[in-house]
Amino acid sequence: MKPEHVIIILNNGSGLEDGPERKAKIADRFKHHGIPASFVTFDPGADLEKTARDTAARSPNSTIVASGGDGTISGVAAGLAGLPNQFGIIASGTFNYFARSLNLPETVEEAIDVIARGKIRPTGIAMINDKVFLNNASIGAYAAILQTREGIYKRWGRSRVAAYWSVVKALATLRAPLKLTVTYDGKSFSHRTPIVFAISNAFQLNQMGLSGEDCIANGGMVLLIAPDTNRWGLFKHAAALALGVAKRQTDYQMHCSTEFTLEMSYKSRAVARDGELARMKGPFKLSMQPNALNLIVPESFDEPVR
Repeated sequence: MKPEHVIIILNNGSGLEDGPERKAKIADRFKHHGIPASFVTFDPGADLEKTARDTAARSPNSTIVASGGDGTISGVAAGLAGLPNQFGIIASGTFNYFARSLNLPETVEEAIDVIARGKIRPTGIAMINDKVFLNNASIGAYAAILQTREGIYKRWGRSRVAAYWSVVKALATLRAPLKLTVTYDGKSFSHRTPIVFAISNAFQLNQMGLSGEDCIANGGMVLLIAPDTNRWGLFKHAAALALGVAKRQTDYQMHCSTEFTLEMSYKSRAVARDGELARMKGPFKLSMQPNALNLIVPESFDEPVR
C-alpha cells in the first residue's frame, strides 16, 4: 500500500552528497510517485531516538523514513520500536548491513521505489540494557577500533579501506583484556577476552564468514568471544574475521540465546552499537524483542531470516 505521506529523518553527514542536494533528490523521487514528503534533519550528537519518537508522536499515521548509515537507521528504529508507524530506509552509509540484509537497494531512487511499492514486514530488534541495536553490539577492542576510525575518517574520508585500516591501527595499541562472566540459559562462564561481540543480523554473520544463522532464525542472537591471546594472536583472529576464514572454537567461542547477561569488574564501559559509540553502565543485559518494527521491504523479499 502506497504511503499517503512520508517524513524523512535525514543525516546531513552521511553519504557522498551534501544535505540540500540529497534532500532535493529524495523529494523529487517521492514526488514522482505522488507521495508528499517532509524532512526532519539532525546533526552529529543529536538524540536521534528522541527525534524519531517525537516525530512519530506528531504524526502517528505517517510513514517515517531513515536516511543515513547503520547508526542513523538504528537510532530511528529505537525511536519507532513498538509504534505503529511504517518504517522505510534510504541507506547511505559505509557498510549498510541492515539495509542489505533486507535486500534494500543502495541508490536513492531505488530505495524510494521500494518505499512506494513495497510490503510491510514485522521485524525484531536486539537490546543491550535499554538501547537498541539492529546488527551488532560490542565491548572491548571494537570500541577502540571505532574511536580510531573516526579520526581516520576525519582525515581521509569514509571508505571501507579506511575502516579496515582503523582495525589494524587500533589493535596495535590495545592493552588489557576484559574479565567477564557470561550468563545465559541458567549457565555461567568466565572469560578473559579482548572483545565480546553480539550479532543479531544473519546477513552480517555470512558476510564475515561466520556460522550461527540458525540461531538468529530461531529468534536468538549470537555472542562471539575471542580468546585471550598475545598481540600477534589478536591480529590473527581479527584478520580471520575480516577475511571470512574464522573457525569456531579456534578464532572465537560462540554462544546462542535470546538473552545474555555480561558482568565485568569495571561497571562502566564503552559500548559500540551499529557503529555508534557510547559509555554504558553494567551489568549488561542483551535481549531480543520480536516484531518491534513495521519495516517496508521489497515485494520480492521472502527470506525467513535477515
